[in-house]
Amino acid sequence: MLVLAVDTATPAVTAGLVDLEPAADGVALRTVAARVRVDARAHAEALTPQILECLTEAGRSRTDIGAVVAGVGPGPFTGLRVGMATAAAFGDALGIPVYGVCSLDAIAADVCAQEDLGERELLVVTDARRREVYWARYHAGARVAGPDVIKPGELDVAGAAAIAGSASHVDLFDLAVLPVETPSPAGLVRVAAAELLAGTVPEPLTPLYLRRPDAVENSYRALDRTGA
Repeated sequence: MLVLAVDTATPAVTAGLVDLEPAADGVALRTVAARVRVDARAHAEALTPQILECLTEAGRSRTDIGAVVAGVGPGPFTGLRVGMATAAAFGDALGIPVYGVCSLDAIAADVCAQEDLGERELLVVTDARRREVYWARYHAGARVAGPDVIKPGELDVAGAAAIAGSASHVDLFDLAVLPVETPSPAGLVRVAAAELLAGTVPEPLTPLYLRRPDAVENSYRALDRTGA
């Protein structure tokens, strides 16, 4: 099955095509083509061209795509909705299912595919702006806490042995840093692999904003100042 994977929950604009097949020991994944551009202001302009570039590189057409996987955050409102809207549009146009996955889960899946953590817990953090981070914790590849948003100094890391995610934030914690910063197409597909292969009807795409968008927050502040 050829799967289109997209994520705009971080400053990276990510798109890729991944071949997914069942295997004796679980699943077999092969990234056919991928594009990643790190630019927090380029989500809207970059994502669709990146998808088309991947199709061209792979020598595939849109009709070859069997499903779409989209990162649903947590992430900032503006960037996150670009990826989800694009994924939904491709799914609707092609009549194929669209699966939403937690973007932090995809980072953890990439780490677990590269590292044998054993019983060590993994912490994943990404930039939530406002001097905060989005975070989640994992044990044996499964999420055991989060996702949530918090100031780095308030995050309890007791029990965690390693950290992955935003390069600007991982060094704020006294943990071993693993070199996975953003979700990859393969990581996104890996999280949804069981559902994809089973043909499970996906749940509606639901963004993990974890707080109101900045514009809404500002409007509330204005109302508070005027007493309305």
